[in-house]
Amino acid sequence: MGDDSEWMKLPIDQKCEHKVWKARLNGYEEALKLFQKIEDEKSPEWGKYLGLIKKFVTDSNAVAQLKGLEAALAFIENAHVAGKTTGEVVSGVVTKVFNQPKARAKELGMDICLMYIEIEKSEVVQDELLKGLDNKNPKIVVACIETLRKALSEFGSKIVTLKPVVKVLPKQFESREKAVRDESKLLAVEIYKWIRDALRPPLQNINSVQLKELEEEWVKLPPSAPKQTRFLRSQQDLKAKFEQQQAQGGEQSDGDEEEETAAAVDPYDLLEPVEILSKMPKDFYDKIEAKKWQERKEALEAVEALTKNPKLENGDYGDLVRALKKVVGKDANVMLVSMAAKCLAGLASGLRKKFGTYAGQVVPTILEKFKEKKLQVVQSLQEAIDAIFLTTTLQNLSEDILGVMDNKNPSIKQQASLFLARSFRHCMQATLPKSVLKPFCAALIKQVNDSAPEVRDAAFEALGTAMKVVGEKAVNPFLADLDKLKLDKIKECADKVELPGGKKGAAGGGSASGDKKPAAKAPPAAEAPPKSSAPPKKSQTASANKPSAGPAKKGKPASAAGGKAKKTSDSKETTEAEISPEACEELAAAVLPATCLQQLDSGNWKERLASMEEFQRAVETMDKAAMPCQALVRMLAKKPGWKETNFQVMQMKLHIVALVAQRGQFSKTSASVVLDGLVDKIGDVKCGGNAKSALTAIGETCSLPWTAEQVVSLAFAQKNPKNQAETLNWLANAMKEFGFAGINVKGFINNVKTALGATNPAVRTAAIALLGVMYLYMGQPLRMFFEDEKPALLAQIDAEFEKMQGQSPPAPIRSTKKTAAAEEEGDEGGEQDEDGGAGQDIMDLLPRTDISDKITSDLVSKIEDKNWKIRKEGLDEAAAVISEAKFITPNIGELPLALKGRLCDSNKILVQQTLSILQQLATAMGPGLKQHVKALGFPVITVLGDSKVNLRTAAMATLQAWVEQTGMKDWLEGEDLSEELKRENPFLRQEVLGWLAEKLPTLRSVPADLMLCVPQLFACLEDRNADVRKKAQDALPTFMMHLGYDKINKATGKLKPASKDQVVAMLEKARAVMPAKPAAPAKTGGKGSAEQSRAPSASRTGEDFTDKPEAKKVRGGGAAKKGPAGKKPATKGLKDDEDKSGPIFILVPNAKEQRIKEEKQLKILKWNFITPRDEYVEQLKTQMAACFAKWLLDEMFHFDFQRQVKAIGVMIERLNSESEATVGCLDLILKWITLRFFETNTTILMKVLEYLKLLFTMLNRENYHLTEYEANSFVPYLILKVGESKDVVRKDVRVILGMLCKVYPASKLFPFLMEGTKSKNSKQRAECLEELGCLIEGYGMNVCQPTPAKSLKEIAVHIGDRDTSVRNAALNTVVAVYNVCGDQVYKLIGNLSEKDMSMLEERIKRSAKKTPAAPAKQSAAEKTQREQPTNPNATFLRKPAQEDPGKLKIMYRTYRIQSRQNAHSDHPSIPKEFQLDLDMIEQDQRSVCELPDLVQHQLDELLEPVMIPEPKIRSISPHFDDLHSSTASTINFVISQVASGDIGTSIQALAQIDEVLRQEDKADVMSGHIDQLLIATIMQLRLINSTHLADDRVDKTDLIKLYSCIMGNMMSLFSMETLAREASIGVLKDLMHSLITLMLDIRVEDVEDGTQVIRSVNLLVIRVLEHSDQTNIFSALLVLLQDTLVSNAGSLKVSELVMKCLWRMIRLLPENINSLNLDRILLDVHNFMKVFPKEKLKQLKTDVPHRTLKTLCHTLCRLTGVKILDHLSMIENRNESELEAYLRRVVKHSGNLSGTKSDRGNEKSAHGTDDRMSKAKVSDILSEIFKKIGSKENTKEGLTELYEYKQKYSDADLEPFLRNTSQFFQSYVERGLRVIESEREGKPRIQSSSVIPQHNVESSLSSSNEELKPAVYYERLKILRQRQGLENTTRALSSEDEPPQRPAISSLLSSKPSVASSTDMLHSKLSQLKESRELYQQEHNARSGSPTRARAASPATANLDDLKKRLERIKSKRQ
Repeated sequence: MGDDSEWMKLPIDQKCEHKVWKARLNGYEEALKLFQKIEDEKSPEWGKYLGLIKKFVTDSNAVAQLKGLEAALAFIENAHVAGKTTGEVVSGVVTKVFNQPKARAKELGMDICLMYIEIEKSEVVQDELLKGLDNKNPKIVVACIETLRKALSEFGSKIVTLKPVVKVLPKQFESREKAVRDESKLLAVEIYKWIRDALRPPLQNINSVQLKELEEEWVKLPPSAPKQTRFLRSQQDLKAKFEQQQAQGGEQSDGDEEEETAAAVDPYDLLEPVEILSKMPKDFYDKIEAKKWQERKEALEAVEALTKNPKLENGDYGDLVRALKKVVGKDANVMLVSMAAKCLAGLASGLRKKFGTYAGQVVPTILEKFKEKKLQVVQSLQEAIDAIFLTTTLQNLSEDILGVMDNKNPSIKQQASLFLARSFRHCMQATLPKSVLKPFCAALIKQVNDSAPEVRDAAFEALGTAMKVVGEKAVNPFLADLDKLKLDKIKECADKVELPGGKKGAAGGGSASGDKKPAAKAPPAAEAPPKSSAPPKKSQTASANKPSAGPAKKGKPASAAGGKAKKTSDSKETTEAEISPEACEELAAAVLPATCLQQLDSGNWKERLASMEEFQRAVETMDKAAMPCQALVRMLAKKPGWKETNFQVMQMKLHIVALVAQRGQFSKTSASVVLDGLVDKIGDVKCGGNAKSALTAIGETCSLPWTAEQVVSLAFAQKNPKNQAETLNWLANAMKEFGFAGINVKGFINNVKTALGATNPAVRTAAIALLGVMYLYMGQPLRMFFEDEKPALLAQIDAEFEKMQGQSPPAPIRSTKKTAAAEEEGDEGGEQDEDGGAGQDIMDLLPRTDISDKITSDLVSKIEDKNWKIRKEGLDEAAAVISEAKFITPNIGELPLALKGRLCDSNKILVQQTLSILQQLATAMGPGLKQHVKALGFPVITVLGDSKVNLRTAAMATLQAWVEQTGMKDWLEGEDLSEELKRENPFLRQEVLGWLAEKLPTLRSVPADLMLCVPQLFACLEDRNADVRKKAQDALPTFMMHLGYDKINKATGKLKPASKDQVVAMLEKARAVMPAKPAAPAKTGGKGSAEQSRAPSASRTGEDFTDKPEAKKVRGGGAAKKGPAGKKPATKGLKDDEDKSGPIFILVPNAKEQRIKEEKQLKILKWNFITPRDEYVEQLKTQMAACFAKWLLDEMFHFDFQRQVKAIGVMIERLNSESEATVGCLDLILKWITLRFFETNTTILMKVLEYLKLLFTMLNRENYHLTEYEANSFVPYLILKVGESKDVVRKDVRVILGMLCKVYPASKLFPFLMEGTKSKNSKQRAECLEELGCLIEGYGMNVCQPTPAKSLKEIAVHIGDRDTSVRNAALNTVVAVYNVCGDQVYKLIGNLSEKDMSMLEERIKRSAKKTPAAPAKQSAAEKTQREQPTNPNATFLRKPAQEDPGKLKIMYRTYRIQSRQNAHSDHPSIPKEFQLDLDMIEQDQRSVCELPDLVQHQLDELLEPVMIPEPKIRSISPHFDDLHSSTASTINFVISQVASGDIGTSIQALAQIDEVLRQEDKADVMSGHIDQLLIATIMQLRLINSTHLADDRVDKTDLIKLYSCIMGNMMSLFSMETLAREASIGVLKDLMHSLITLMLDIRVEDVEDGTQVIRSVNLLVIRVLEHSDQTNIFSALLVLLQDTLVSNAGSLKVSELVMKCLWRMIRLLPENINSLNLDRILLDVHNFMKVFPKEKLKQLKTDVPHRTLKTLCHTLCRLTGVKILDHLSMIENRNESELEAYLRRVVKHSGNLSGTKSDRGNEKSAHGTDDRMSKAKVSDILSEIFKKIGSKENTKEGLTELYEYKQKYSDADLEPFLRNTSQFFQSYVERGLRVIESEREGKPRIQSSSVIPQHNVESSLSSSNEELKPAVYYERLKILRQRQGLENTTRALSSEDEPPQRPAISSLLSSKPSVASSTDMLHSKLSQLKESRELYQQEHNARSGSPTRARAASPATANLDDLKKRLERIKSKRQ
């Protein structure tokens, strides 16, 4: 008892290990109680007993063992960790429990085994039990068999794997122990219940008595399938369902029965493979070639015996198959042919899928051999080809079968059709898509009409079988040409067909045939029910119909009928007979008026036109059914037919063709009549449009593919390049309108090639444009057609393709009317192959060559030669054959086997060459490559194990090239891939696993055979090589994504415990990162149809992906439950759909703030990287998990970019509805977008940019401003993309940057852009600099951070950049700064090199000359988009004007542009202080708009009029009377409407003006408005030229009407000389340019009545030349000629016409010489000669300008003589003028130089004096004068002397004396000179209404509008202000704000005029027009020559000054 007391105190686990059995017994009892008490299955208590459970069951004491077994059972049932003990415990049970005499022990042992199975350890238990069968103790064997039987009975054949059990069963029947035999018999009966006849083949060799007993037992079994009664822990839902059914006493549904049937074991799998290659006779290959047939027979008999084995070991059967194929094809002894066929059948049956490699070689030979008449041979061949069919697919054999369908031998045709009929029986709707069925049906339809009855019957049977398999609806479209009798016969055959396995549409049921084939054909029969039971059928049809029915909105029943109708009508069109001319006339006479027919060929075109009109009316009213289309078009073709010379008649004719095609039943025969004529007219300028419309109409009726082929061939049969170019243009447009369906590229590709080589550039351009459109649909394969073209041409084609990249084809807007329904029907079929289906149709278009005849036996023997050099020769020859053929058919003879041998060649160079040939083969063969995957593809994988890197790289490139063509499906099917992975080669393993990791995530589904690779994957996870382990870990999640975690986890059961733990841990990790599948989970119902609907998404763009999968999920949901996994997938699919309907963003309060806080505290990684690392992605994913819907998160981080595109699509949809949540997650969204910026896929990038534009629009609308945190993590990465190579991306990024300024301060964006300028990418630097310029232009200098000086210095550095675009951008930016702050820019930029500074100065100078009017006119939208204008500085003129639409702002803006330009001109007429102040006002206004702290100021008062004291001067009578005053604003308003973009408005305004001009008594009210009217007219002409003419939507008749009104108006105006003379030089110049441009515009000629318009323009030009002010028109023409010659863009024709006008003016000189201002004209000639010196003139292409100038000078000299030299007063530095010297020569030579020598002497002395004065004394005199000005007492005197000196020496240079003085002093001198000038000349000038001297226009105010520029008024206002004592204010302002650069005083005093163009004046005019009537009143009062004008103008100036003061006040307050 003492001992007992010792162990009683021990803990339970120690008791269980005690050496005393009683202690152990007690321990087991207590353990049992403990195990039943512990409720938590994961309690740590269980862990204590893990190592003890084996001892529980193997206890040596029988009593203790019984209790130990009970305790062990409780442990296994309740402990979570029990699974770890399975192997050791079950092994203990087998060896130590099953041999116990006590039945209770044995029973508990069995329960333990079954409990282990219940906790998912069935494989381990089964392995241990099977090991127990080898035990010598029969008791143990019997117990093991009984346990297996019990496990199978309870858990079913799904849980207990029967293959290993069946394998060992025959051995147990041979046991000496009867108990073992009896138990084996019971087990066999149990197995038979589950797999039925599949058990027979493995047991055929057991004792016949035993077999008979078994048969008797089997017969007694009930026919219903057994059901699982015990369930795994993971099957609790099935358990509940089972218990419920048991309670109800009901049966399980039919669906479950089907499910069980699907799980039936294939007897083939239960067999052991037999290796026969080694057992073949050694002399087989010699004997098979023997001459004696007996020897050949012996060889075949030996092989036949071996091939009878039902399952053969895989190996290289290539030589054997070749030998047998030779016998079948060439042996003369038919008995041997029959034997060889049987051998082939045996090989195919024994190898199954592994024989597929050889199928392509054998099938053509068998089909050819069907010509044999002997029935025995035919039967053998049938058996062989049927067995071979089961090893491959119909698609792989289709080419071979179709090849013999046209054979002359009827037996071959018959047997091919019968083979098809048998093959169809094994297909389903999913495996027989329309793409496969269509060509077969076409071939069979031909055979239905065959003369041989047996051929016809076979074809009927094949078609009937097809109809039975895929349904009548799917086949009917292909049978439309058959008559009803034949259709009925096909339907009758369909009714008779019985499909194996009770497939869809089967009349009977499962057992269709009772011969030996069911065993071989069992797999398809077994797979059939779940895929083709009734509910999935519905799903299939639904999913197939929806995509096609969607766009067309047609009902399902209609589509089949539509298809039928289409085919019938097509057939009629093709066979419609040609009608004779007589019959045509009769038919036409019945429907057309008699007069119409009579006048058709009339000699008078008007009669022919009338006839056409009647014809058209008749066609329009004709009934469709009664319209004889062919007769009508033949009548149209009747003489003169298509040779019609009158374009109006021809246009009508072409229009009628289109009408007939649209309205009648137009056949291809009718089309053939007219197509030639249409093509002949397509290039005609006037008729081309109608010809194209007619062709489009024919395309709609006869199908575009047919029409296109005909039209292109006709066009290229001609030699007219215009027709060819226009044909190609039409075709490109038609493809966009009709879509690409059915287009036969082969039909016209050669013509396109011809076009590419054409000499005419238009044809080449059209061909390249057409290729661009085709590329949208075909993608990269299109380029293959043009590989041989010249590199330059290929580069052009590539450039066109590059433009199209990233674009998706437009949706078709037209369709072929008669075929639309059938098209839908046809499209339903789609492509079955999910991996490569999308490109299939395109690849089929490529013309392919059969090279099998070139793969000769000599070539093959060369490749297999012993000498490596000869082998290399053979490979070279093979490569040459493939290269020459370009595109080849899959039939390449014996080349595959020869190449396979070379892949393991000892010479590595040959291996590499073979790989390159295989790569070449992939490109050449396309999708047909699939049938060679097994033979050639897997040997490539073997090469991946090579130790040389270059070979592995080449092998991987080859593999990728193959997969691109074949898809992945064929590579994953079968055991080949797992066999490759079994090779313990680290290189091969890491390459293959890396490849799988890349490819698997992109697949929607994979074959079940992928599971075979899992054991190898586990082995790789533990490989010694670290790289292999890494690759295996990367591949693991992708395997799991397809196979599921549970399935892979289950597979770990076979691993050793140590390995298993490691692998399971890796599985858990992989589970966390497992990617989502790319397709909807619920799709079992209609595999084929689901894939069809998906096909478009596999294309390049992926646009359709966003919609289709969603629809598919809904459709597939109902069908999913029929899959093997029960209800699970369906529920999952439904759950996903529910989730997606909810919000995509979750608004978590303060989440963003928390993230900002964490980043600041460095708790998380700061979002700052050069390229995103994995940890950033993971961190973002974790952060997003809390705020994003799970499904959206999965899509956003999916491997497949199309899923990401879909996610963005959803975000766009929900942007507005979930705006608040979007803002809440904004930082995460922006971060995710930055990750997308690092991807190269253009589609995703464009989608992201689209989202960003919408996002920033929404944020701006919500008044949200980005935080620093958000901007810092997004903006730098956005700026990276501004350097993207693709224009379309850069453009969008620029738009986004513009929008960014609305939600993020521009001053904060500036530093980011500055950082961007430091990039190595030149595009990025250039774009960032451009953006900086935009910001400065738009927001002023305050935007420059940290300081303007620092920023500008950094920007200026880039002026010296080596990249041109960067230099230009930097220069433009600095110019933008200059435009804002003037010369201060030179201080800001610091020191520049001399070269850079000269570039900058040149650019500033150039930008000042250029007119920024065009950009200013751009619409707001264009400005926002920032399209680059031609003017380099114009980029910065795109300010967001819409921000402040105030009238004052607009007026200042337009005036500012004008004043800026004038400020930099040679002769400025506007004092600069106004310009500067306007700049400041504008900037201030903008900043007021920006900054919230200025809201308190009441700025409305700025717009109120300010009253100033009225000047006290005497009243002078007004120039305008009351009429003028009251009508001025009305006229202004009407004139403004002339320039309207609306044609109607413009016409109305012109009509009103014309009415005034035509009445002489009222016409004078227009005086003073002439320039304004002409400017508006010029604007309208430009608008027509740039917009209306190019816009097809604008009715051209309206344009002609508008032109007529303009011309009429101008004619009226220029008929009245008084008004005509008011036109100023600049306006006349622009008017002449517009009119000449209009005369040369060929588009106007193309418009009806366009020639009339051009004639009117001609007359108008003459009128303008004659009646305008002659000086002005002369000057205008000279300036215009100069501009057109300078401008590169200027056409030579424009220059020629300008010169013609000048010649006309020169002819008029004798009459007009007295009225001319010769000084002005000579100044213009001088300026012209400065720009074009004599040498430069001679360099021009033509000498006409030179001659024109000479003629003008000669004429002037002739008319005026020597006096001409007195008119050079306006020319500076006359000595340097080329003109003066030239005039002197002319005068001298003409003998008109009068006067004495003394005169000349005086003249010379005068010149000498001048020279001396200017050189010697000028310095002293001017120094004295400036001293006087500087002293207070003599200031006035000094200024007077300076003024007089300047008057005397107009060319004196004052610049050196003013350079070093202050700005104030310069301003003072300038104003003093102006005061003196006004005192001496001002009053009389004003009173006489003449002009201020520096404007020098001689005509009066009433007749000239030149001085109406604002500059003139400002000058006068200054004078008036000085008189009234108001000058101080201005001076004070100017002294403070004067810009650094001042115009030279010399320029102020010069009397030379500046020619302002109408565009300059336009800005000032339009700004005035936008003001109220009061402002108009002031303006027009100001135009009169009286003091009233001064009074009216003065308040405007005062207003400006007052504005300046107020704005100054605001500024000072703000500071």
